Amino acid sequence: VQLQASGGGLVQPGGSLRLSCTASEFILKHYAIGWFRQAPGKEREGLSCISSSSGSTAYTDSIKGRFTISRDNANNAVYLQMNDLKPEDTAVYYCAAHIDGYYSGQYYYSWCTPQMSGDNMDYWGEGTQVTVSS
Repeated sequence: VQLQASGGGLVQPGGSLRLSCTASEFILKHYAIGWFRQAPGKEREGLSCISSSSGSTAYTDSIKGRFTISRDNANNAVYLQMNDLKPEDTAVYYCAAHIDGYYSGQYYYSWCTPQMSGDNMDYWGEGTQVTVSS
């Protein structure tokens, strides 16, 4: 298992959860990690990502200010702290890895941007269910 997501559960509106994505040291060193979610009947949505090379982060507008991504190298983990959860946050949450980026001439193009796509990911973890309900 290359990636494993955990930490989901049932939480009341306004509550918090912290999701964890554990990965090998090799993956965390060379791959950006992204968090995605998919609700029933909806398309997969990219939420947040963190670059392995720079540590820079990106967020989609729908969760900006409520969710925070972070990396814990000592524990080979990437976390997604989710605060002020809303019923519309109910979904299966996944972490995935994509090669961090590439050089073109003197410029480095990072995969981790607010427009992060779940297409062509190199590794996926199994999802973890988050349910926000009173």
